[in-house]
Amino acid sequence: MKAVLNAYGRALLSQFHGKMLLLSVAPSLLSLAVWAAALYFGWQPLLDWMQGIFIEHELYHYSSSWLAQLGLTAVKTIIVPLAAILAVVPLMILTALIFIGVAAMPAIVRHVGGRHYPQLEMKKGGSLAGSVGVALCGFAIFAVVWVATLPLYAFPPAALALQVFLWGWLTARVMAYDALSDYASAEELAQLRREHRWRLIAIGIVSGAAGAVPGVVWLAGTAIAIVMFPFLAAISIWLYVLIFIFTGLWFQYYCLEALAKQRSLTKGE
Repeated sequence: MKAVLNAYGRALLSQFHGKMLLLSVAPSLLSLAVWAAALYFGWQPLLDWMQGIFIEHELYHYSSSWLAQLGLTAVKTIIVPLAAILAVVPLMILTALIFIGVAAMPAIVRHVGGRHYPQLEMKKGGSLAGSVGVALCGFAIFAVVWVATLPLYAFPPAALALQVFLWGWLTARVMAYDALSDYASAEELAQLRREHRWRLIAIGIVSGAAGAVPGVVWLAGTAIAIVMFPFLAAISIWLYVLIFIFTGLWFQYYCLEALAKQRSLTKGE
């Protein structure tokens, strides 16, 4: 795990570089613009649709009984908007993650590769389409698990642990591809992701723990979260962007170091 810790230290130093701090602006603004428009036109229709689902499937009865058993009777009056928020937040995070891949990762690759690995040949084994495909495929799996485990939000510690695990897995899947796509060949990319899977997942889980921090905003007070949803959403998106940029740096340092060592071993043979 020494390589993981070394990459962490280098990423932490780079996080405070002026260029890296400025990188949070574009993805945040893009995400905010997309979701400001989406919520302006779609929030009330989403609430109406969710309410129809609750009525049609008698979910009010089941949720009221379930919440009463948990001692959360007060929550039943806001169960529909709360369910809508829990459905929308993962999509907001995915949007931020995609914009990071499009707007920030190329700059992270240039920053790390150009400054620390100038002699490393770029073999372009990945692509933008591949990056988006990896993100969407991973998120499809993520979304199914997220929806299936929504009842865990009645127990904040369990919900927090779930967020850490899910975001760790998704982050490792997406960031490792983005970090290697310019420098590794297709074969090298697949090999490194396979051989370093558990170290990459470890980085993802630690990053996922940091990524769960904005989720505390939603769990801290459900009524406040609903009333202040637009403002809390903006703050959460910005926090996620900052965390993803640091995570991108961490993966970039680790993956390029692993690639450089692999190529040196191959030449040695």
